[in-house]
Amino acid sequence: MKKIGIVITDGVGFRNFILSDFLAEAERNFDEVVILSCLPATVFDGLSGKAKILELNVFQEKFITWFFRKTKELAHLHLHHKNNFGINDNLKANYSKVNNPRGFATRFTFWWTSLFYSEKWIQRYNCLQQWSFKSHPITKEYLEIVQKEHFDLLFVTHQRPPFIAPLIYAAEKCNVKTAAFIFSWDNLASKGRMAGNFDYYLVWSGLMKQELLHFYSGVKPESVEIVGTPQFEPYVLDRYKTSKEVFYHKFGIDPALKTICFSCGDISTSRNDELYIETIANAINANLIDNVNFIVRTSPAEDPIRFAALVKQFPFIKWNYPKWNLSREGHQETWSQRVPSIEDVSDLRALIEFSDLNTNMLSTMSLDFMQFDKPVINTVFGNKANNLYDDQRFLDYAHIVNVVTSESTRIVKNEQELIENIRLYLANPSIDAENRKQFNQLQVGRPLQGTSKHIAETLKKWANP
Repeated sequence: MKKIGIVITDGVGFRNFILSDFLAEAERNFDEVVILSCLPATVFDGLSGKAKILELNVFQEKFITWFFRKTKELAHLHLHHKNNFGINDNLKANYSKVNNPRGFATRFTFWWTSLFYSEKWIQRYNCLQQWSFKSHPITKEYLEIVQKEHFDLLFVTHQRPPFIAPLIYAAEKCNVKTAAFIFSWDNLASKGRMAGNFDYYLVWSGLMKQELLHFYSGVKPESVEIVGTPQFEPYVLDRYKTSKEVFYHKFGIDPALKTICFSCGDISTSRNDELYIETIANAINANLIDNVNFIVRTSPAEDPIRFAALVKQFPFIKWNYPKWNLSREGHQETWSQRVPSIEDVSDLRALIEFSDLNTNMLSTMSLDFMQFDKPVINTVFGNKANNLYDDQRFLDYAHIVNVVTSESTRIVKNEQELIENIRLYLANPSIDAENRKQFNQLQVGRPLQGTSKHIAETLKKWANP
């Protein structure tokens, strides 16, 4: 009898592993499936199949745990910041000038880790982090769950959230093997340290495997499997398919016109989105871009209130507010508690499938649109010389350098370039098609069809002695 525990950490993990085919495939490959949820158990109503749901009480870090976690993360950034602009940028962003206990502590550990940052030191910091929470009531609760359930494998669907660290610790103490799915295309090349160590890793592609082995020298190649990502699997599942007629009616757009979709990031990294939307809308009003529908999809990670003025100013823009419901208040990472609806997955697929062109500020949505071979324009107007938020600096991030060198999208740095490339792509959508295909293969290493099946079969292999 083989038993798997599946840790759903957030709304994106819910979409990837509950709204895809993964749960059904896990039930085919394991005798028993248990979902350990960092979301309220009610979000799984009608979606959990035969799986048992265990809602985890939320782990809240105390100062000492935060201190050692921050030390571990800064050491990782110091270790890898040379010749990596993204990690160096992230390292600088972590420096604090605030005069409070955390500010003083951050400056101290920033200095300390500039001296002691080897992989051996990182493992020491990890042990100290675990020591800091091993007596925490929630850690004891997680230990009791793992001991009682007797998992053959604990599968964590996102490797980074700090609140999963006690669960990784519990698995280690109970000699339960762990596996992690690398959450996104940028997590390894520009972000901080994982929440803990795992026995096995699932990655999107050969490129991501190379990154994992580079940034985590203790990981063995044979413990890493290339599986693609279930993030895009709904695009090949019939239950999420929408007809063109339904799409045009639901979004209230003219079927005789081509459609531009602008997809927003959240305000933390995509602060110029209002400018890009306004630029396109003004070009449409001035007939510089003729006869188009214009749809804007906001980020599911934030309230779209920042676009309220644009809604009034340009009534012809159609707005798609993602139907992600906030499942819990007061969580330390509020965005993680937003859960997508089935309707939103269908809406997103229709938006991607039936739009003619996407524009975004270097987001993963570029890859979403490439699943349907749609041309993509990346807008980056801001730099150090103008008064805009400097989003051009992201062009030097390792995962974005791959975008630039692939020539799979058009990178535009001003209004004229944006309008010219919109007109170009609307007239000639097949331009750059081969580059898009090759870049998509680089980032998503397996076909979308059967992604969940391959993941479940890999986990079964690892669960067996």
